[in-house]
Amino acid sequence: MWTKAGEAMRIAILGREFRFTLLGLGVYGLLLALLCSLGFWQLGRAEQKRQFLQQQQAAIEAAILDLNRQAVMDGDAVRYQNATVTGRYDGAHQFLVDNQMLDGKPGYFVLTPFLIDQEKRAVLVNRGWVALGKDRKVLPDVSIKTEVQRINGRINHFPPVGIKLKGAEIPTDGWPAVVQVVDSRVLAAKLTYDLYDFQIELNADAAEGYRREWKISSTIPPEKHLAYAVQWFGLALTLTGLFIWISSRKRSEHTA
Repeated sequence: MWTKAGEAMRIAILGREFRFTLLGLGVYGLLLALLCSLGFWQLGRAEQKRQFLQQQQAAIEAAILDLNRQAVMDGDAVRYQNATVTGRYDGAHQFLVDNQMLDGKPGYFVLTPFLIDQEKRAVLVNRGWVALGKDRKVLPDVSIKTEVQRINGRINHFPPVGIKLKGAEIPTDGWPAVVQVVDSRVLAAKLTYDLYDFQIELNADAAEGYRREWKISSTIPPEKHLAYAVQWFGLALTLTGLFIWISSRKRSEHTA
């Protein structure tokens, strides 16, 4: 039963009494709700990562997509799927995606437009990573042959960035053009022809490419999210134990 003793409350459970204030009970309830919500959030993130990895693996194992025969309307739907396309590189108009780190060194990703045979559209092919030179004003030589050929690679989003600053999607004048953030519409306007809204990561064994180490997994695996969830639920359990112990201790001191 509940009784009031000043601002403190007393409750009897299984022959024992516990004493606490309404403020203490409120703080405990809020902290418990916060810790449990964080635990369930991590469980949700773990499930999302599992689904993501399953979709990624399914796309990798799917049939090779021929861009000459099938136009892609939704890049997200075919992300990580292997693709093949016949056409030629537009070697005179290439882009260098700046601020790309590899092994702790700064550099560029080389994006070369690939004009699809018998179409008025191109796809940007990521030919890999090149290191930044000693003088930023001197751009790397990324020249390439432009005869008709068939290339193979993996469909993916454009290289990500940490913080997108205003104007970062605007390429520099001249060629190759340096850009911080890839926006296919902005680059298409500079090229004066249409672009797909995704890139093809050139296969590692393909010719005329640079360093290519395409990742196929999530940054944080599902198991790590589960470990985080266990930690949050463990803290909630510890908080509950401390609350019970402190309330019981205060009651013992009061009755003494």
